[in-house]
Amino acid sequence: MNIPYVALKNLKRKPARTWLLLGIVAVVSCTLFAATLFLMSVNNALLIGTYRLGADILVVPENAEIKVQTALLTGEPTQFLMNKSVLDKVKTTEGVQSVTPQLFIKPASFFCCLTEDVFLIAIDQNTDFTVKPWLEKNIGRMLSTGEVIIGGKIPVIVGDTVPFFGSRFIVAGKMEPTGMNIVDRGVFMSMDAAYAMAENSKVRALQLLEIGRDKISTVLVQIKDDTRPDRVAIRIEHDIPGIRALVSDTVISTVRKQLAGLIRAILAISAVLWLIVLMIMAFAFTMIVNERRREIGLLRAMGANKGHIAAILLIEASLLSAGGSVAGILVGFGLLASFKNLMLHHLKLPYLFPSLWTFTGLVAVAFMLSIMTGLLSGLLPSLVALRMEPYDAIRREE
Repeated sequence: MNIPYVALKNLKRKPARTWLLLGIVAVVSCTLFAATLFLMSVNNALLIGTYRLGADILVVPENAEIKVQTALLTGEPTQFLMNKSVLDKVKTTEGVQSVTPQLFIKPASFFCCLTEDVFLIAIDQNTDFTVKPWLEKNIGRMLSTGEVIIGGKIPVIVGDTVPFFGSRFIVAGKMEPTGMNIVDRGVFMSMDAAYAMAENSKVRALQLLEIGRDKISTVLVQIKDDTRPDRVAIRIEHDIPGIRALVSDTVISTVRKQLAGLIRAILAISAVLWLIVLMIMAFAFTMIVNERRREIGLLRAMGANKGHIAAILLIEASLLSAGGSVAGILVGFGLLASFKNLMLHHLKLPYLFPSLWTFTGLVAVAFMLSIMTGLLSGLLPSLVALRMEPYDAIRREE
């Protein structure tokens, strides 16, 4: 007996019911797969972005706290200044291991990519620990005053020339995407290049950039191994008036807490939806068994054993689950790809698609869960069918 063939023919006999069950499985698979993939991508971006930031604490002017948090999470360009003397004061704080300044500049329109907001970030190449490791690994030298490196989302290539405030810079390198827009849409240059750009804007640019060489935007801090970031942050704020010391992990953990709540909600919804689908399919196959009593009795009378009957029902349930799962995964991925940017715009979250291996694993888990659902939903009806005696099953339908 060709059991898969018989199971497939049985599904074709009732196309409306078959498509309804396929649709139910597909909707649930689509919802759960897309939601799980979205949350995994956000968490992936947070992990990589935190690693790339490399700082335990960010010291900023006290009126710029919200701007920094928004910039870190969404990459929205911002600009604020404080006196460079803060750097030396932070350096002498107990528990601080190393510090480096950065200068944030919000540029005017960017001629080659009008749809992209870019974020100019100037670094001190002698003390930097966020971008310098990438420079050493990929370029092997420091940037000159006429060079920049750019994030992975900016649509220019290495060797292109880009203008800012009347000065032109050659793109010396392009970093790989991290999912954090502050990096992916960042244009990194040296402090000397930024100060020179500001000075030259007086005669070269339509928009004046007023930044003195005694100004910076933030101080990035790495702490000693035997200290806690929150304790060092309190000391910095106590010793230096007019600033805020933000623990970087605390900024990121706010989003992680939101994600944790979403994950718990999705797990709860997943469990409920899975039980509903399981009950619907089990009920449907119980009805199928009742409809086919005579057919089952005839098959048994013709020589089919109990294993054949159970296999037919289980394969039918598995085919429905597999088909619905494949359709749901494809639709879920398509919807997420189509509306990802819209969701990120409203939720203001970083996003980085997981690796191919992680994605493949997620697809495999979703598919196997659907197959398991089909097998479980067909198990009880199969047991009912196994208890039927051929003669009684045939006579019952007469």
